Amino acid sequence: MAKSARDCLLDSLENLEESELKKLKVKLNEFPVRNGYDNIPRGKLQKADALDLKDLLISYYTEEYAVQLTAEVLEAINCKDRAEELRAATGNRPLLRNSSNVHFIERHREALIQRTTPVEPVLDKLYGSVLTNEQYQKITAKETNPEKMRELYKLVPSWNLRCKDMLYEALKANIPFVVEDLEGR
Repeated sequence: MAKSARDCLLDSLENLEESELKKLKVKLNEFPVRNGYDNIPRGKLQKADALDLKDLLISYYTEEYAVQLTAEVLEAINCKDRAEELRAATGNRPLLRNSSNVHFIERHREALIQRTTPVEPVLDKLYGSVLTNEQYQKITAKETNPEKMRELYKLVPSWNLRCKDMLYEALKANIPFVVEDLEGR
């Protein structure tokens, strides 16, 4: 029987060395989280063992996001192998990348430029966390949706993985059928 996301998360946390677990807890407190979520307070994190930490993560972030966030933080503290193990164990798409390590939004650039309509709701989700006011204004000033997406894609090379994942999530929320179609390719 396949393990639940909770069990995989606990296994991942229990397999960390003491110093890695300590780094993870410190980084979790300061790591930028999705809009609508708060960081776990430092006091709760400091006292938590692996089991308590798993419960805190799930209660603060839900199962799916707890796994994703934990994997991102593991990468941030240079535990990349552990992050990949967690993603593989939970069936979480490894970094939204394919075997050649190209992110979904880069792999499907042309199709997303042509098929993203409307663009504004996607930009709204990125505003303030990924896009500055100036970038947002510059993109929305373009006349057509493809022009807006091309302008947005000019920023992608400077983005980290978190920003690319946020664009993916915004696209998935606003044009789910297009994203599903492209994921099937």
